Amino acid sequence: MEPAGLQVAATEGLNARTFAPLTHVALVRHLNLLRHPWYGAAKPVPSPQRRTAFAVGCTAHIVQDGLSTAINVLLLILAQTFGLSYAQVGLLRGIKSLTQALFEVNSGWLAERAGEARLIAIGLALSGVGYAALSIAPGVIAIALCLAVVGVGTALHHAPSSALIVAAYSEQGRSGALGLYNASGDFGKLAFTGGVSLATGAGLAWQGISLIYGIRVLLTAAALMLVTRTLRAQRTEAQNVAAPEDSVKGWGILNWRAFAALLAVTGVDTIMQSAVLLFVAFLMLAKGLPLYIATAATVVLLAGGVFGKAGCGYLAERLGVRRAFMLIQALTALGLVAIVLAPNWLALALLLPLGAVTQGSSSVTYGFAADLIHPAKMARGYALLYASGAFAAAGGPFVFGMIADRFGIETAIYGIAACAVLAALPIFLLPVRRSPA
Repeated sequence: MEPAGLQVAATEGLNARTFAPLTHVALVRHLNLLRHPWYGAAKPVPSPQRRTAFAVGCTAHIVQDGLSTAINVLLLILAQTFGLSYAQVGLLRGIKSLTQALFEVNSGWLAERAGEARLIAIGLALSGVGYAALSIAPGVIAIALCLAVVGVGTALHHAPSSALIVAAYSEQGRSGALGLYNASGDFGKLAFTGGVSLATGAGLAWQGISLIYGIRVLLTAAALMLVTRTLRAQRTEAQNVAAPEDSVKGWGILNWRAFAALLAVTGVDTIMQSAVLLFVAFLMLAKGLPLYIATAATVVLLAGGVFGKAGCGYLAERLGVRRAFMLIQALTALGLVAIVLAPNWLALALLLPLGAVTQGSSSVTYGFAADLIHPAKMARGYALLYASGAFAAAGGPFVFGMIADRFGIETAIYGIAACAVLAALPIFLLPVRRSPA
């Protein structure tokens, strides 16, 4: 007999809520996760522990997403300090993404063994160490090593945080909790990148910024280790009384052909997104804008992405996934060309809508994954999807950096625009989902 979640998915298809900007909400609305033994939710979780689980997950998401995105702004400053080429900047960003991908693909498995709360705290500690060490990095090799440590740390929060919150909440409150958890990552991106931009404008050196972030993250990790002791005890008890492990083996992918198409779509789209977030600030510098305004360009892109996730989800609801995704990618390509050709004031004004379409596409594509992964292996399946995006982000910035070194930053932006168009092609390989009658 099929699990309840799969029956719902098969009969209802992807309804309007599936394409909500909060991908974890789509996941839990279609799949009854708590009925499956992987999460070990054999007994209801007391309210204080539920609040603790929610706070731990959101804190980790805010900090880790913020640290990961702030690297884009720091690399702009480091490039000016150490005289880095575009390719070197892309390579450094790629090293961070590569180490994140290598560990994120196993983060679901690690969470099963070590415990979600413990793994989250370890990830925060590693990220804090990486940032603190970056403040004393004397050259490019040391910077690369520090970013690699940060990459390992940022890999250890998506799957365990999601599983921790899902295990703590009943069906009635689960969707709202996961929705707020997912939105907290966007808040972290804005807060941390905005902090770097403001500190740079105030004259604080990049070493001080990195050290402050590192120390605060280490303190956060220590605090989470203390407050999650009860969570670890409760999860151990729940796992001991949980039902035997489901017969599903491996990654739990229900349709590998469709999932491979989804990986292709998200992979190319992630290449485009990571390159935009990294190199648009460099374009602003090339257009003659001062450093503090160039760093603010990344913050504006991220702010646009917050609105874009909601707007693009609505487009998918109204137009269908394929047409909506094609429209989003076309608008992204046009927006990238426009900021190259437009005068400075107009280019800055276009950054907000450009950020909306550039990052909003993920609210369309990630909604597919919920119906392609077995409920008992949901964390592993989503870890694989997140890791594939991180692998793509490892190579994209380096390739476009080499293009920028050889042909100019403007040509690299045109190449990123072409990549946005190419991202729309694999969408036709995904199965068509029908709305309920």
